[in-house]
Amino acid sequence: MKTLLVMGIGNILLRDEGVGVFCVQELQKKSWPENVSFIDGGTFTQDLFYLFENFDHLLVLDAVRGGKNPGTIYRLEEKDLIENKKQQISLHDIDLLDSLKMAELMGKKPQLTVLGIEPEQIAWEMGLTDSLEKSFPDFVSIAEKEINSILENF
Repeated sequence: MKTLLVMGIGNILLRDEGVGVFCVQELQKKSWPENVSFIDGGTFTQDLFYLFENFDHLLVLDAVRGGKNPGTIYRLEEKDLIENKKQQISLHDIDLLDSLKMAELMGKKPQLTVLGIEPEQIAWEMGLTDSLEKSFPDFVSIAEKEINSILENF
């Protein structure tokens, strides 16, 4: 059976930077098949690459700077991160790409999808800004649909 890891990335102490973690926490409240796992990846260091060898697909939930209005939701694949020469899309994509390379060297690299949402503010304060609070239910809903789509394509 193919497996999916849903990883929320971010720091919940930095306002909108924690949106990926908040989304994973919300998704975990629902019932999912046994081949779906969830993890709070925190600020995602390269030390997490060893987790990837157990999964066929990796869905990352993160704050993404794409230059649009706060609350804008993005869907990216690995090629989108690689083609982003300035490495300015996802706040954590450099570590993510390095970790995928390490996983590949270890023998198994999962397929990658990133769902991100444009942050309004990254600052030392807990909780989402009003803009992201309004967009958050849509972000969770789109993440649910993405999980179901990945499972259907296994």
